[in-house]
Amino acid sequence: MTSPETIIKIGKCQVAIFRNLIIKDGKEIMLPKAVLQIRYKNKQGRWAGTSSMTVTEIPKAILALQKAYEYLTTNQPNHNNYKPL
Repeated sequence: MTSPETIIKIGKCQVAIFRNLIIKDGKEIMLPKAVLQIRYKNKQGRWAGTSSMTVTEIPKAILALQKAYEYLTTNQPNHNNYKPL
């Protein structure tokens, strides 16, 4: 699996930013992605992730996603065919 470019953390919420190079119609295109996870320690004491949130985690997830959007729109790579979605 590809490593994230960066990870934005707000409390237990984290958004990992990826930029995947894909080929579409014979052209290379950078496809930015954001993956949201809520991190917690499981019964074995290991860190795990879920998409389920408590009511207090929702505003933190929103803030983390807003920061991810800001990061993706202000840190565009120097790639000729890159187009933000």
